[in-house]
Amino acid sequence: MRPVKNRICLWYDGDAEEAARFYASLFPDSAIGAVHRAPADYPAGKEGDVLTVEFSVMGIPCLGLNGGPGVRHNWAFSFQVATQDQAETDRYWHAIIDNGGQASECGWCQDKWGISWQITPQVLTEAISDPDPEAARRAFEAMMQMGKIDIATIEAARRGE
Repeated sequence: MRPVKNRICLWYDGDAEEAARFYASLFPDSAIGAVHRAPADYPAGKEGDVLTVEFSVMGIPCLGLNGGPGVRHNWAFSFQVATQDQAETDRYWHAIIDNGGQASECGWCQDKWGISWQITPQVLTEAISDPDPEAARRAFEAMMQMGKIDIATIEAARRGE
């Protein structure tokens, strides 16, 4: 990985490398870079433990920091993944949920490390931005009833069916 001037730093409780490997195995244009070990003992670990992991998620540079249990993730930060079809939507959603994650509403879920993800079909983005305000409203109201987004239902709502 090339040096970056700006990246997202994500806090983990000792499992930054596991999380980075999971993301790299799941999403295209994702990779693990350098793994840095602590040069001395620190509050959340010992000398030689993995301290930081450089990785990218779908081209976004990230740094995983094994900072310990003191900080928890919340919904205020999320990765939004634009999907092209139902198969891709299902694949990402289930990979996150079935690997210890948690489902939520409107296409949102959290992975087992507490990172929030929005698995958002492009069809949904287009539907809620429809120039016809009634079509946009119907699609939005349909989405508000969902966990994982169902593209066929969004398209039907947009058409008024």
